[in-house]
Amino acid sequence: MFWRFGESRGLFWWGGGLLVGLALGGLWPNTPLHAVATDRHENFAIATGYCDEAIEAVWSLDFLSGDLRAVALSKQSGTFNAFFGRNILADLGVDPTKNPKFLMTTGTADLRRSGGARLSPSRSILYVAEITTGTLAAYYIPWSSAGWVSGQQQTSQIMLLDKTLLRSVAPHGRG
Repeated sequence: MFWRFGESRGLFWWGGGLLVGLALGGLWPNTPLHAVATDRHENFAIATGYCDEAIEAVWSLDFLSGDLRAVALSKQSGTFNAFFGRNILADLGVDPTKNPKFLMTTGTADLRRSGGARLSPSRSILYVAEITTGTLAAYYIPWSSAGWVSGQQQTSQIMLLDKTLLRSVAPHGRG
């Protein structure tokens, strides 16, 4: 039995759609998707963000102490070997006795990197907002891609990039 064009229009459109889909798939730019995760529970939050194109750090913030930390895994051993920290209470002008309330998330940034510098800003920025003061701060990790590739342990302070106010008036009952 032979197929005739007029009798097989459904097959024709299905095959044509398949060919167009394959052609577009081959021509479409290959852009990888990058997803970050953020979660919190009571007085603790974590988020992920890229140090460079090949590795993410896990950021953590303890709301009670104001301790911000970031850790990353070793390429060589698969164990944590990059450690960063900073207490952010002073950065955000927070009085820890007034029950601070934090929000945090990461974003991507391609900040200027010094050509000969050993350490460069990480590819992601951590944004921390303290909602009782209305202050937003941006932080980065001083990262060494060469150190990560070679398996060297990295330990440094998390760097404050900038801060700004998200609101101009303090909420009722706050100074």
